Amino acid sequence: MLEEVERWLARRSWSAADRPLARLAAAKRASGTTVSVVLPALNEEATVGEIVAVVRRELMDGLPVPLVDELVVLDSGSTDRTAEVAAKAGARVVHRDEVLPRIPAVPGKGEVLWRSLLVTTGDVVCFVDADLRDFEAAFVSGIVGPLLTDPEVQFVKAMYDRPLGSAPGQGGRVTELVARPLLNLHWPLLAGFVQPLGGEYAVRRSLLERLPFPVGYGVELGLLVDALHTVGLDALAQVDVGVRVHRHQDGRALGRMAAAIYRTAQVRLSRGHLVRPELVQFERGEAGFEPRTYPVDTEERPPMREIEEYRARRVA
Repeated sequence: MLEEVERWLARRSWSAADRPLARLAAAKRASGTTVSVVLPALNEEATVGEIVAVVRRELMDGLPVPLVDELVVLDSGSTDRTAEVAAKAGARVVHRDEVLPRIPAVPGKGEVLWRSLLVTTGDVVCFVDADLRDFEAAFVSGIVGPLLTDPEVQFVKAMYDRPLGSAPGQGGRVTELVARPLLNLHWPLLAGFVQPLGGEYAVRRSLLERLPFPVGYGVELGLLVDALHTVGLDALAQVDVGVRVHRHQDGRALGRMAAAIYRTAQVRLSRGHLVRPELVQFERGEAGFEPRTYPVDTEERPPMREIEEYRARRVA
């Protein structure tokens, strides 16, 4: 198994610098492939505008062959100026509840990623988290590149350093404590992914529409595992885009994320009749430590190609 992972690392791990923009433009022109960039956003007014501005300036506006054809911010219920800032910077903003209204939306990142397939048209869909700081266009061009130049590649994750404050390499705590052990123990073919939970990845629509989407934080693990089983390891790849700086969660939020990751893995391991779990955490109150109970995300959306509205749009 280790030898297979090492062969994959040698064949399917690259740097963003390996594919200059001129090469990508030529490949895009030759193939006619279209690219949609989606930013799922919840109260990200401080960062979403700069991300949108960089994508528009460096990958869309004024280029003979724009690398990105469509830029959408999927607002999942922001109460700040996220939508206003994103629109002013040049994104098309769509509210989660406007998409597929016959199915009531539930909170969660995976929910908005799933719904984004209904409001985008690109042959390649590139997801980028909206809380990134010091954002560079390589976060998009790097992971889109292999999909434009290699027809065998279908799913590309970004890899990067994740500092925690001033401590290099200490970010990604849920990855190191939960996701990486789970993958190594149960899906060792995926052990070569540096950032399996990273929110920056690009996927061919033809694959995305075949995959179920966990509605919450487990979406990245779920998509990666299901893609492995659907198209095989050699169709998956990763690209080094440098350093990822973003807003960090507190320990309790990380606990809830970890529970969702574990549950997503559990569902894929068993597919059995499992009760909806809850996670109990503690906060100190006037009477001592008080329990707080949170539901663990377990709901999943079906593959988009099973949705009538999506099939009708594709036919049209």
